Amino acid sequence: MNEKEVAELRRRFRPEKSNITRIRGCCVNEKREIITEFSPSLALMEEAEAEKFLGTLKKTLSGTLGKNLIDLSFETQQVVSSEEHRLLSRLRSSLLEDEEAVHALYERIAASVRIEGTFLILLACDKYDVPYRAKDGETLEDGSTETFTYILCSVCPIKLTKPALSYFVTQNEFHNLREDWLVSAPEAGFLFPAFDGRCANLYGALFYTKSASDNHPELIDALFRVAPPAPADEQRESFQEVLAESLEKECSLDVLQAVHDKLSGLIEDHKANKEEEPLTISRETVRQVLSSCGVEEEHVAAFEERYNETFGKETELPPQNVVNPKQFEVRTPDVTIRVNPKRGDLIETRVINGAKYILIRADEGVEVNGVQIFITPEDGEA
Repeated sequence: MNEKEVAELRRRFRPEKSNITRIRGCCVNEKREIITEFSPSLALMEEAEAEKFLGTLKKTLSGTLGKNLIDLSFETQQVVSSEEHRLLSRLRSSLLEDEEAVHALYERIAASVRIEGTFLILLACDKYDVPYRAKDGETLEDGSTETFTYILCSVCPIKLTKPALSYFVTQNEFHNLREDWLVSAPEAGFLFPAFDGRCANLYGALFYTKSASDNHPELIDALFRVAPPAPADEQRESFQEVLAESLEKECSLDVLQAVHDKLSGLIEDHKANKEEEPLTISRETVRQVLSSCGVEEEHVAAFEERYNETFGKETELPPQNVVNPKQFEVRTPDVTIRVNPKRGDLIETRVINGAKYILIRADEGVEVNGVQIFITPEDGEA
């Protein structure tokens, strides 16, 4: 799925937009026991309450593609005869009215997901009459030729609040507010089937994870039986290790800054051009940057080999999982320096009288603990 398709579905989650008539769900305790189930009608809810339910489900379609939103693909044999695909299809085709299928899903999630304490499972089914979109991008609301029926599931922790002193406006008094249980934003969830080309793709699903360091592989395995990609944080750490180990002494500030600038530029251009397809980078992309920096061919070849071993020869990575275009950081055991990524020219490394230094040009506006200081010639010159 691409960003436009995700955004199109996100706009559905308002009472006046969606065709969701009922929310199904259950509460699971710390022992992985289902302690209560519910199936309220949105039409009978107060508007504010309905908006809260839909808002929680909508968050399962939030975040960055490739980082928080992960495309999953089924094998052909799974679609034909697998138990996991059959269960998801039953949920969708019955519009969540198949009690056996709903309970089977609850049990799978409760038994597998790694969430401490009590949590909530929310389920909704929507039938979306996809409006026709002309070549110029204009949509015709009354020109629908496709109905996209899908299910959305959210897994939300339930956390206990702390007692607090609260002001009751109607009484103009302060009273103690007792601890209570509140539903938090989803930690994980999924959309099935995928909305590819603005049509249903029964070979795909979109998985949501709130954390960039944990994409809940145990839940993906229980529900989809497919191998998930490494979490975004793990991809970044692995990429950093590949660079450091393959480039050795050529892993310099200039080289890493060039890699950061190139990948950040690709991210910015992709966003500025409003391209629909998710952006990815290949091994060759980084290879070209390293070669342009004058890195020896021996080390460039070592990078390619380590990349193949770590990620796979044909694997492409979302660049936002590898670099942060809004931050460039230099760190020693005792000092951390954060530089505006667009002003990397202000920082350099140098060896002076045998000692290694990180130098930062400071023309103006230098502050120490919030107090502006002056740097004078008497402070010494290199």
